[in-house]
Amino acid sequence: MKPTRWIVAISLPAIFACTPPPAPSIPVSMPTSTAATPDASTKHPLLAEWTGPYAGVPPWDQVENTSAFPAAFDEAIALWLAEIDAIADDPSAATFDNTLGALERSGKPLDRVANLFFTLTGSRNTPAVQKLSGEIRPKLSKADDKVNFNKKLFERVAAVHAARATLDAQQKRLVEKSYEDFVRRGANLSSEKQARMGEINVRLAKLFTDFGNRVQADEDTWVVLGKGDLGGLSKAQIGVYEAAAKKRKLEGHAVINTRSAVDPFLTFSSNRALREKVWRAFVNRGDNGNDNDTNAIIAEILPLRAERAKLLGFPSHAHWRMSDTMAKEPSRAIELMDKVWPVALKRVSEEVADMQKLAEKEGAKFSIQPWDYRFFMEKVRKQRFALDQSELKAYFELNNMVQASYYMAERLYGYGFKEITGTVPTFHPDQRVFEVVRKADGSHVGLLYRDDFARQYKRSGAWMSSYRRQHKLDGGSRPIVSNNNNFAKGAAGEPVLISLDDARTLFHEFGHALHYLSMNVTYPSLSETPRDFVEFPSQVHENWVLTEEVLDNYARHYKTKQRMPKALIDKVLKARTFNQGFATVEYLSAALVDMKLHTDPVGKIDADAFEKAALKELGMPKEIVLRHRLPQFNHLFTSDAYSAGYYSYLWSDVMAADAWMAFEEAKDPWHPEISKKFIQIILSTGDAIDRNEAFRTFRGRDPKIEALMKNRGFQ
Repeated sequence: MKPTRWIVAISLPAIFACTPPPAPSIPVSMPTSTAATPDASTKHPLLAEWTGPYAGVPPWDQVENTSAFPAAFDEAIALWLAEIDAIADDPSAATFDNTLGALERSGKPLDRVANLFFTLTGSRNTPAVQKLSGEIRPKLSKADDKVNFNKKLFERVAAVHAARATLDAQQKRLVEKSYEDFVRRGANLSSEKQARMGEINVRLAKLFTDFGNRVQADEDTWVVLGKGDLGGLSKAQIGVYEAAAKKRKLEGHAVINTRSAVDPFLTFSSNRALREKVWRAFVNRGDNGNDNDTNAIIAEILPLRAERAKLLGFPSHAHWRMSDTMAKEPSRAIELMDKVWPVALKRVSEEVADMQKLAEKEGAKFSIQPWDYRFFMEKVRKQRFALDQSELKAYFELNNMVQASYYMAERLYGYGFKEITGTVPTFHPDQRVFEVVRKADGSHVGLLYRDDFARQYKRSGAWMSSYRRQHKLDGGSRPIVSNNNNFAKGAAGEPVLISLDDARTLFHEFGHALHYLSMNVTYPSLSETPRDFVEFPSQVHENWVLTEEVLDNYARHYKTKQRMPKALIDKVLKARTFNQGFATVEYLSAALVDMKLHTDPVGKIDADAFEKAALKELGMPKEIVLRHRLPQFNHLFTSDAYSAGYYSYLWSDVMAADAWMAFEEAKDPWHPEISKKFIQIILSTGDAIDRNEAFRTFRGRDPKIEALMKNRGFQ
């Protein structure tokens, strides 16, 4: 009924950063209604109301005993289903408050325990947690279907929907969205079709868990480097690989099979044979014919999705999945991607020609291959712009960039950040906690948890999680959010230096956090926005990384503390659109393959063969591979959230580029009236008003693609 609340993100270059949630759909935390079972009846401590300051905080100090979760979930599910039965069996006529309002208030204990557990599946996904996830997710799927298929409950929702004309705007919006969601999840199906759909959902829940666990297992591997294998690497990078080896009790240095470790190696290592070895290990995750191979899982997921879509009356999984998005149907997303694809391909051919020319000048006897792209791209960048990434990273120290993001939030929205680490529980010593306040009066806004470093059993990439949502129902609730990254720790005592792309990712995830911290909706379900909108607020905030004030105040050399020289800043600005062909094709090819995969009405495919055929049809350059090959495409196969939805980053970026243009037109990235409109119309309204309408209100028109094309240097 209520969509998943985890907004998860993987760090990508430039603007593409988010990935799907690891958790199933569960109810949103709300105060208890008269129809609901009181919290006092809960027996398990993991279901209890959160206590402590700030209206309660997550009890991370109580999650060490993971074996306690199954019993907690069993009790929480029983309590939620009892609440649902009370709503459905209410003898009084259906009204907004006793039906939709009661649903919004239901499921608090389940919401709390699920928040705790599914945070662990992303951040501390130990073998024990992995095993439990495989048991718990099918149970949640069954419970969700019991609610969605509850005939008496749906009749009450339908009755309120039929009489919605008398409701206020937010109530009407909630009723319409809830009714459509019930239908989309099978409420109108016959009992026989519901039974089959339930079987499909339970099986998919298990397959999603297995897929993610197998990819994680392949990422927890490495390539060991000897003393003679470090050519081209900086001192800081060598320190990172040395620390990774020591942590795993290995001799020498280790490149762990995650993007945060692999991409820098491919960019700077002068050992071509090792670059190929590291690259092959990375792109073959999930595709090695061993116990971690995911091809059989994909082959089972796709026909099940296609069958479910057919049961629901949709031509394909993509049509079903996109029915509640801004795009509404696959053709609109494909139309947008088709406008960008040929232009990006042309740019790649130019980039490859530049790299090949340089490689041959240096005596190379080979044509550029995928494991060469980043290496020679960096050489071309250095030659063309005299811009050395190693020199640049010296000015992007992690803590400074965190403070820079807080400065952005203060200038734009009046937020202040006070560190309170040590005063509330955390699930790992690396985690830091900040209270968010309004600087004008010191009033409490919410809490921000930070978990910035890579470690074993933490999923790769970067993401934002919501521990508690904002709402104003029955006294309301203040938000608690979490930013999660996978920056590599260096040697003890060494600063953590990040790349410009890493800094953009940090601002991107913080943009998600600002979105959820700024919500101002009455009903918690209205804090959820369509998948192809949700990246918009995060993407637009990346633009402030290279503003003059941020660079002057926070891009300080980690040793000298001096500001970044103007000459270096000028080089960075001149190189802003460099390599956008690669970045766009790497991403967009994956989005196009995703859409082609999920518009297939049957779904019976061999993943490897399908991938090869689809890329050949697209005219994929041989020098580039998919950002995520199908056997490791967590976006698509760890939940339904981003399936037929990877196009969302491009769709959202059209809006983000156009919104940033508003600040550019005003010649002020901190323009007070524009930032006020942005928070009031875009950030705070959730999905209380249609997102297309919200953008038109902000910009006075629909978004135009021209700003995106300009930002990427395509026109």
